[in-house]
Amino acid sequence: MVNPVSLPVDFEVGPWRVLRLRGWGSYGVVYQVEQAGLTGPFALKLAVHSWDPRFERERELLSRLRHPHVPKLRDQGWWEPPGGKAFPYLVMDWVEGVTLYEWAAAHPPTSRQVLRLLAQAARALEATHSVEGVHRDVKGGNMLVRSDASLVLMDFGSGYYRGAPKLTHHMPSPGTSQYRSPESLRFHWEWRHDSTAHYAAQAADDVYALGMTAYRLVTGRYPPSASRFEEGAEGIRLIQTEFMAPGEWVSSCPELEALIQQMVSLNPSERGSAGEVARALERAARKAGRRADAPIVPRPAQKQNSRGTRAGAPSRNRWKTGGLAAALGALLVTGGWWMIERQSSAAVQDAQEGATAGLADEALPPFEDGGVPAPKPEGIALEVPRKPFSGQSRPPCQKPEVEIHGGCWSRLSDVSPPCGARSYAWKDGCYRPILEPPRPATSAPR
Repeated sequence: MVNPVSLPVDFEVGPWRVLRLRGWGSYGVVYQVEQAGLTGPFALKLAVHSWDPRFERERELLSRLRHPHVPKLRDQGWWEPPGGKAFPYLVMDWVEGVTLYEWAAAHPPTSRQVLRLLAQAARALEATHSVEGVHRDVKGGNMLVRSDASLVLMDFGSGYYRGAPKLTHHMPSPGTSQYRSPESLRFHWEWRHDSTAHYAAQAADDVYALGMTAYRLVTGRYPPSASRFEEGAEGIRLIQTEFMAPGEWVSSCPELEALIQQMVSLNPSERGSAGEVARALERAARKAGRRADAPIVPRPAQKQNSRGTRAGAPSRNRWKTGGLAAALGALLVTGGWWMIERQSSAAVQDAQEGATAGLADEALPPFEDGGVPAPKPEGIALEVPRKPFSGQSRPPCQKPEVEIHGGCWSRLSDVSPPCGARSYAWKDGCYRPILEPPRPATSAPR
């Protein structure tokens, strides 16, 4: 039987002929395809699990959208391999470009360029929200920048719309941990003991995620935090921390910094709708002064003292808006509220998103990002990275864990390479990282 994640060139899925692999994720694999008589190429997204209901929901949401910054849905269908089960697929316009973060890494952008691209992303969200939908996974890895400096919001696989069937029956809800809104994180914290609790995502969650995307875009990092816990009669409680403004790290124009601060406000009503944010970004791009045309570069003082600042050294102008999000987000990253296997998946996801310096070049980008390592002759296999993930258990490893490259790993006994999107290949086996459980402090730091 042909594997959905390793279709050969010239293979046909319905009327579509495979040209090359684009990349893959947890639930889908993307191929560049063509069809006789049509001017292409196109992008075919094929489910890796048979009868996956997520594709129907993504299809419905995309079918409602007609926007220049959203990929156009062209076709849908089912691929039925001989003697096997059916796999749903979607076909969209091919978007040639690089991810937003890759674009920024290629050359230092100016604040005005960033304002214009963020405005396009906000317009795509405005269109999504206007049809009662939410994206739920807004981040730079899901945005492609084309050669004409236009942006396309990709991957609506985590999307939701009013009346859509509920597909996630456990926490956490769909999304990427660093981009979750404070209200989402608070919900997960308050309902952490109820695995069936369901968070209803709102448009304000997407706007917050766009603000975090902007922070990551201009600074090259996520906001550092010093998460604090206190243990009292009522158990462990979270202590708010401060949120360092991007201007502490880089030289961006004040208009851009103010809009980032607005989008990541703790109060959802203060963020503004996606349309309001888009108009504000567009207005700033038109009216900002000369400073907006200077490349965004690190501040010299931060380059010299970045280690001390990350370790919690005092800083001048910090926002208090994202403190709760930073503290709760740390818990989501470690995955302490769920079982260890989900904990490992979160770490892989965080590394894929580039949250930890030094690991981004070791990790697999989401399949929408492009730049996926070429598959090896024996199939698709992502090798164990040469460095441990942040928060990964270190030797001595407990039995039956295995030490690989300075980290502790759990072998999947029933799986062999090519491994899935959430596991890594080592020699002839597939492995997942073992993370240290969170260890709250027993007293307030002094």
